[in-house]
Amino acid sequence: MRLSEENRRNELPDTIRRIEIRSRRLASELFSGEYQSSFKGRGIEFSTVREYQYGDDVRTIDWNTSARKHELYVKLFTEERERTMLLLVDGSASMLFGSGQRSKRELAAEISAVLAFSAIQNNDKVGLLIFTDSVEVFIPPRKGRKQVLVILDELFRMKPRSRKTDIDAALTFVSHMRKRQAIVFLITDLIDSDYERGMKLLNARHDFVLMHISDPLDRELPVTGLLDIEDPETGSRITIDAGSRKALEQYREGQLRQAAELRQRLLRMKIDTVRLDTGRSFIGELNTFFRYRERKY
Repeated sequence: MRLSEENRRNELPDTIRRIEIRSRRLASELFSGEYQSSFKGRGIEFSTVREYQYGDDVRTIDWNTSARKHELYVKLFTEERERTMLLLVDGSASMLFGSGQRSKRELAAEISAVLAFSAIQNNDKVGLLIFTDSVEVFIPPRKGRKQVLVILDELFRMKPRSRKTDIDAALTFVSHMRKRQAIVFLITDLIDSDYERGMKLLNARHDFVLMHISDPLDRELPVTGLLDIEDPETGSRITIDAGSRKALEQYREGQLRQAAELRQRLLRMKIDTVRLDTGRSFIGELNTFFRYRERKY
């Protein structure tokens, strides 16, 4: 028996609380240290000055201080540890799909919670952008548990105005809005096109990571009978004979070909990608990604 919309809304606080408890535990026990070592502060900020010593880089000379003291002085810098995380979450209709216990949107909310708690446990700021074919919601980055709960509430209660997707619109918004380097997680099923330029731009300016969400039925259909498949964003429909081994094999091969082409495009763009599936736990994939980032940097 399906819950009414009102009952689902009433259950949300309990759902958010359960997600909070689980996500805080995962962030604390598994991912907090990995997050910190994977996303080191790469900005620098001025600390102090000292007298020039032989071998110092002449580009660090502080000419104002040197002129005032009649001696050469150089600037010293320290690494900025505080970072800002931005979660870009796809809110389009295709993210409502899920063939098992959870939808793509629910998985996106769960991974967002773990990433957000990992950030605040390291005293970083975290913000949220929900997009469809335009920016639906933007929560500016802030610190603290209250900020994460605001983000989770928005993710679970979201009611986007549009059903469609324009990833590039979200990427362009961030490019214009965020000039200082941030950790940017794009969480989407990538059912869209023409986003390569936006990804390249963000990847060059920020610590950009793609969280690509899929579902088992995105790759392979079960043996059944005639299946009516509807595009959730456009409403267009096709019928597939899922009782035909040949038709199922054609579908599978087509999906595998598209996945291989996507992997090659992302490799060419040098985009760090984490592949998540609604049918599996994301813990292993996230651990593997953090270990890769530690080796990379």
